[in-house]
Amino acid sequence: MNQEQKHITVWNECLKIIGNNVEPQAFDKWFKPIVPISCLDNTLTLEVPTHFFREYLDDMYQDLMNMTLKRVIGPDACLYYNIRPVRKQATMTMPSEHAAAPVNRTVSVNTYPTEGNPGPFVFPGLKRIQINPRLNPAYTFRNLVEGACNKMGITAGINISAAPGHTPFNPLFIFGGPGRGKTHLAQAIGLSIKEKFPELVVLYVTGNEFQTQYMDAIQRNKLTDFLAFYMKIEVLIVDDIHDMHGAKTQNAFFNVFNYLHENGKQLIFTSDRAPADLMDFEERLLSRMKWGLAVELERPDFSTRLNMLKSRCFREGVSVEEDVLIYLATRIKSSFRELEGALISLIAHATLLHTDLTIDLADSVVTKIVGEDRFRLNIDQVQNNVCEYFNITRKELLSKSRKRNIVQARQIAMYLCRSILNSSLTTIGTEMGGKDHATVLHACATVADLMSTDRAFRQYVTDIEKMLVPAGL
Repeated sequence: MNQEQKHITVWNECLKIIGNNVEPQAFDKWFKPIVPISCLDNTLTLEVPTHFFREYLDDMYQDLMNMTLKRVIGPDACLYYNIRPVRKQATMTMPSEHAAAPVNRTVSVNTYPTEGNPGPFVFPGLKRIQINPRLNPAYTFRNLVEGACNKMGITAGINISAAPGHTPFNPLFIFGGPGRGKTHLAQAIGLSIKEKFPELVVLYVTGNEFQTQYMDAIQRNKLTDFLAFYMKIEVLIVDDIHDMHGAKTQNAFFNVFNYLHENGKQLIFTSDRAPADLMDFEERLLSRMKWGLAVELERPDFSTRLNMLKSRCFREGVSVEEDVLIYLATRIKSSFRELEGALISLIAHATLLHTDLTIDLADSVVTKIVGEDRFRLNIDQVQNNVCEYFNITRKELLSKSRKRNIVQARQIAMYLCRSILNSSLTTIGTEMGGKDHATVLHACATVADLMSTDRAFRQYVTDIEKMLVPAGL
């Protein structure tokens, strides 16, 4: 064998074996980018793009790599990795989307004298005004990444935008934790309606703004004008409706709600909690909020987080290595807002410091955003919380028992070690009673599948996550 070309020949032989043992997509993604550097004695040195790339190979394909090298080189085969030097990344030419803000048609609103509420012989005047929809043109359906976490909400929103006020989804009540995309989805519906029905009057307002406007109208003796204004709205979007406090404010909103709903106008609300969990709300108003559809925006899964980052890079017109995006999507789990903030901060750091968009830079940026405390958890704590939740002993959790409740608890513990701590498969297997990495991988996949199909099971995992990380990752 030609010694100068030995490393290439050896690696090509390895690739033939590996190609027969992994899916074509995985082969293209994780093995084609590898470059053989040298093969001295029984040691093969390979160059890989990043540290994360190497860690992924160790986690997912370590056994396959070891078996392959021993078959090609011999039983004493060794493997070393070099990390490829970082090179400047070319930027994409696709610019951000800058659409014009929508406008409403001019409407006539009844106005009354300031002396007080009109009597039977007081006739209103007419005032022509143009109501600003207050919709952000960037919050379109095109810029909203769909995943299991928000699919139902997006589907309902598309149906509403095709026939506002004339679907079973009236009102539409969107709820979920912070940064899940509630405002984006609500405004996307408004923008889509304005695109299809430009003659309709759309208004976006927050619950706090509605309350402030109401109080101001009371002080200026303009309550009738205030109500007359809102009764001209044909698509009313109230964001953070849980901030609408006070019996008098809610009574005014109750009247607006009744008038608009009875006249076939579309109502859309967002909140950080479900209708049943709203505090200090009048029962009659709560019951009306439940008339239509209440849809929860759940925590985005990994693939949705990654797709969102790719979409934002496309809109910003920048190119970021996928490994960096994978790293961000792995570290920040609960909030689209935190993910976007981390990405924009990363791009800003790289631009201002004239440096490359690397995983090391991403790590320093993410640490400042999410803090270090969230990553001080360890596998022992995960195991203890799982045992406490399922009322089993640590010995049972780490045993080889095949009892259904024990297996379920063990698989959830492995999944949480992987998703929250980002521990390697080998480390998790060792700490979970000496399981091999294939068993851990199977457990993680099983839990992920059950979470997407079994609501009760998903609640188990969510409850334990909250025990481990009260602030949410």
